[in-house]
Amino acid sequence: MSTQPPGTLFLVPNTLDFGAPGAQADIVELLPLGALRVAARLQHWVAENAKTTRAFLKRVDAAVPLARPLQEIRVVELPKAPKGRAADAGAAVVKGQETLLGPALDGHDMGLLSEAGLPALADPGALLVGAAHAAGVRIVTLPGASAIALAVAASGLNGQSFAFVGYLPVEEHARAARIRELEAHSRRAGQTIVIIETPYRNQAVLEALVAHLRPDTRLAMSLGLTLAGELTRSGSVAQWRAAPATLPGNVPSVLSFLAR
Repeated sequence: MSTQPPGTLFLVPNTLDFGAPGAQADIVELLPLGALRVAARLQHWVAENAKTTRAFLKRVDAAVPLARPLQEIRVVELPKAPKGRAADAGAAVVKGQETLLGPALDGHDMGLLSEAGLPALADPGALLVGAAHAAGVRIVTLPGASAIALAVAASGLNGQSFAFVGYLPVEEHARAARIRELEAHSRRAGQTIVIIETPYRNQAVLEALVAHLRPDTRLAMSLGLTLAGELTRSGSVAQWRAAPATLPGNVPSVLSFLAR
């Protein structure tokens, strides 16, 4: 390793239209120009998926020309844990941090990219950020959209205190129990609960929330944030029961609720 000071690990925002149907928007409509300029000059990346990272860089190149040809840019994927053994991913990052962070430790700037939104937020990149701190690598977060923050802002629920809890259990009884547990916490703390879900389970999770939350709990749903035709609906569970919604299974959603 070089004796010169480490480079910087830039947390580069991605767009929220990954995998969504329809044509992709011009990237300059979705991300700040300053973030695109930084992304265009970086030659070393760590990401969830090398293929989609290169697709992202092609979009960047259309707005701000890349400093090097795409085929010369190094993209290393974060290690993936075996199914059901998420803790192993953290161990793999720690074990492989010299490979993952090697360019930064040699004095080069690097980028970290998520599949969508901000890296390390609801994203395995958090493990790399922790390793970078431990290695003395400077971290800089570039501005960009977070579906979590956008959904809370649009919900009309409590934006002063909210908890992001990720995914609900898939199994029906466990999911119902978790919903009731989170609702009780929301009532005690006056805190908005924020949930994300894989698009194909949008409808099942919405129906579970409507079925198991109390009628006076407020429930909000944001669909396709930053996409053409994005929609946010917010109201009491009683109102949702009176006017049921059907959600598409191919558009990202964020669900949130606040118990009274």
